[in-house]
Amino acid sequence: MTLYHLPKTAAYDALERIAQDRILILDGAMGTQIQQLGLSEEDYQGQGGCACRHPSDHPQKGNNDLLTLTQPQAIEAIHLRYALAGADIVETNTFSATTIAQADYGLEAAVFDLNAEGARVARRAMDQATRIDGRPRFVAGAVGPTNRTASISPDVNDPGYRAVSFDDLRIAYGEQVKGLIAGGADIILIETIFDTLNAKAAIFACFEAFAAHGQRLPLMISGTITDASGRTLTGQTPTAFWHSVSHARPFTVGLNCALGANAMRPHLAELSGVAETAICAYPNAGLPNAFGQYDEGPEDTAVQVAGFAREGLVNVVGGCCGTTPDHIKAIAEAVKPFSPRSMHNGELRA
Repeated sequence: MTLYHLPKTAAYDALERIAQDRILILDGAMGTQIQQLGLSEEDYQGQGGCACRHPSDHPQKGNNDLLTLTQPQAIEAIHLRYALAGADIVETNTFSATTIAQADYGLEAAVFDLNAEGARVARRAMDQATRIDGRPRFVAGAVGPTNRTASISPDVNDPGYRAVSFDDLRIAYGEQVKGLIAGGADIILIETIFDTLNAKAAIFACFEAFAAHGQRLPLMISGTITDASGRTLTGQTPTAFWHSVSHARPFTVGLNCALGANAMRPHLAELSGVAETAICAYPNAGLPNAFGQYDEGPEDTAVQVAGFAREGLVNVVGGCCGTTPDHIKAIAEAVKPFSPRSMHNGELRA
């Protein structure tokens, strides 16, 4: 049996059915919501320090993933607000929950718990939302790019040097994905990809984890275009990006972060023109101002994202940096009149 012939999860089948009928809604930014809580170092550490099980001498303020363990009720409340605003899919608070990223905080040993609990906290919120309105909800295990790149040297004087290897990334991602699966994630979302080699290591790790699990979860793969050049940081166009990850047969491929919706549109259109699977787009709330804040309001963002839907470019939409539950509510209402993008082969590629 090949990996592609592993049985799909029930959630995978349900997602495919819903995606045939309407545009699915992803949630918005987690960081924006956490910043509004005004948490202190003591809040991040939690009672007993780092939730007791994972002591560290490092300062933890800014380690938002840790809040899943030390402030789970606050994170669950954020997930719930997004679900009740209209999100069908919410992302776990695990963007930096790999041993590579957590090394900055001395919490490499906490990675499995960060991911498993991240999925459980999100699942509780989704189940509560479903009890309120009867709509099915899905948990996407968020897998970020790490703070290292496998394709570019960090040392201008040594272009052949790499700070991380493919196997380093594969092992780190594998531990993360296993934790997400153990916690009950329905989807694995590999996101904010600036280096496709990193993403390919994450895909490999997912395949290994799916084989061990005995079932295949849907993969969502989302790259980021860093500037007006229309390329990722490592130089790929959207078309090249698709051809580099198409072997994974993802549930969705798409773009997020770095750009607002207007700036994202031409790159999204290119990707939509070549990809043989569903398309996901979750732009920032415009571009940040001089203070790093996002000024674009919910209605402005929603009008632009509705343009994606009107043009038949998307199957899943949501928000990235600067977006809030109000943005997601406005986006959900704005795209409701439009049908999802048709797949090239008439069905979701699986």
